[in-house]
Amino acid sequence: MSEARNAHELLDPDRVVVFDGAMGTMLYSKGIFINQCYDELNLRAPDLVRDVHRAYVKAGAEVLETNSFGANRTKLSQYGLESQVGELNLRAAQIAREAAGDAVWVAGAVGPLGVRIEPYGPTSREEARAHFSEQMRALREGGADLFLLETFGDLDEMEQALLAARDVDSSLPVIAQMTIGNDCHTPYGSDAADVARTLDGWGADAIGLNCSVGPQIILDAIERMTPVTRRKLSAQPNAGMPRDVGGRTMYMASPEYMASYARHLIQAGARIIGGCCGTTPEHIRAIVQGIRPLLPRHGRPSFTTGATRGRKVPSPADGAETPAPGGVEPVPFAERSRWSQRIAAGEFVTSVEIVPPRGVDASKMLSGVRALKVAGVDAVNVPDGPRAQSRMGALLTSVLIEQQIGIESVTHYCCRDRNLLGMLSDLLGASAIGLRNMLLITGDPPKMGPYPDATAVFDIDAIGLTNLVSRLNRGLDPGGNAIGSPTRFSIGVGVNPGAIDPEHEIRRFEWKVEAGAEWAITQPVFDVEQLERFLERIAHVRIPIIAGIWPLVSARNAEFLANEVPGVVVPQAIIDRMRQSNAVSKDRAMQEGIKIAREMLSRVRGSVQGVQVSAPFGKVELALEVFGKRDSAGGATETGDLLSAAASRS
Repeated sequence: MSEARNAHELLDPDRVVVFDGAMGTMLYSKGIFINQCYDELNLRAPDLVRDVHRAYVKAGAEVLETNSFGANRTKLSQYGLESQVGELNLRAAQIAREAAGDAVWVAGAVGPLGVRIEPYGPTSREEARAHFSEQMRALREGGADLFLLETFGDLDEMEQALLAARDVDSSLPVIAQMTIGNDCHTPYGSDAADVARTLDGWGADAIGLNCSVGPQIILDAIERMTPVTRRKLSAQPNAGMPRDVGGRTMYMASPEYMASYARHLIQAGARIIGGCCGTTPEHIRAIVQGIRPLLPRHGRPSFTTGATRGRKVPSPADGAETPAPGGVEPVPFAERSRWSQRIAAGEFVTSVEIVPPRGVDASKMLSGVRALKVAGVDAVNVPDGPRAQSRMGALLTSVLIEQQIGIESVTHYCCRDRNLLGMLSDLLGASAIGLRNMLLITGDPPKMGPYPDATAVFDIDAIGLTNLVSRLNRGLDPGGNAIGSPTRFSIGVGVNPGAIDPEHEIRRFEWKVEAGAEWAITQPVFDVEQLERFLERIAHVRIPIIAGIWPLVSARNAEFLANEVPGVVVPQAIIDRMRQSNAVSKDRAMQEGIKIAREMLSRVRGSVQGVQVSAPFGKVELALEVFGKRDSAGGATETGDLLSAAASRS
């Protein structure tokens, strides 16, 4: 074990650790054909193996895996090398140790035996355990800091490898990684959640997945594993699926693509990131650079009165910004749009979220928007493919609304469907056409929608997109090049007071503010006390907060939001009220939903700077009822003054 570093540091639950990538891919690229024993190269061509390790260290890997994946007795017997188990593994660890020095850990890589064990094969559990112990003893002797059990398909075999690791040295951390198929099941039929529960119960120090599939499937599986274990999670996908190109096996996922999914894996709960087949030092370098914004910082970010990296978060008192280094001075916040002007002035803003049409006929939607303008609503929120539904694009829908109705839009813009270049093009065009208010979000994954096989892009997430738009407002493109006149976007972001992991949500909100967010809209609020607690916790980075309000239309609607819409929390008391009303009639349930929404609006008004009221199923009239524009008898209510005041400011 390295004297300079304790491998148990790897197990810190908040620490993100980057492993290296593929060894076999790199050796293959150097002319070593696949019919040769790659483990034998530790003796026959050690310089070749050492050079691969050094390339990964240079790329930023914190852990090197020894070139010993197949160096067990049963696999080596195929090459007549079974008598050299000890020597091959000893040299594998020594070579990695030489490349790692004292700054990088060495993981003794142990793969499956390549034969089935009982009850499915002739090899007994005791024999399997003995084979694994033989290999691990040599790896430990050669200087391995920890054991990495990887690419196992059979949980029974993994159990014997875990037992062997404890037999050899119970003080060394053990990372146990299974392999899965496109259905998120192991070759023996265990799903990802079962794998996590089982390996947790067996005492693996960290639990993970590697090989066989690319990052999308690994991400799906990690999302299933996170809720069922407290162990540290590891994710090392292939660089996509292999393809035959001119007689050579090639992995087509780019370094940038792998880096984007590394960020999503971390957001999903993985804390050990690396790559398997097809992953090169270039992929690892991109991953290291790409996940830097997500790494825990040394202490909390310094947020004092909104000060962040030379930027000043706009306050209602001034609305101006101090320019960050480079670029031009941004247009003052209050001058970018009527929406930002009212926020900067400390006024309570009102908006309604509508749903873009499924087809090309926008007449019904525009009719509803016209009613909102007449009622005095400040702006119309236009979602961007919510829940991965296919609808008219948010940008062009917003243009239709502003040009044909004359009311400002708050355009939701998500990262799911566009790469960085596409986003840049969209945003420049949006600015040129006159769109100003942007709500920047990561976006729902395609699997939530009617086309689950559609490919998501997620080149960057909402934090990266906020950085991008903030730079555009200073006249700079992502590369720091001048674009001429700066954009004039009013930058909003999403925030979820009811997040399952509030600490993670707060960290992301801090980073969004640091990136340049100027206001935020919450997920629908049904628990005001929860919102108030969340606002207290973000007081150190507080920007104007606009509360989401959702008028429920039925008990089923309440249950759907509570159970099937990520990030929305509906208290049981609210569900019970809707069920009781639903038992009377559908109309009674709808009116109860309006009543609940009015209560939410009344209670949050003193804590936030505005509300976004959703128009469920495109029913604008329901949103207007929440504002008190009309009630079931056609009369005004006590909340009716809200829109009257808004209309007088137009």
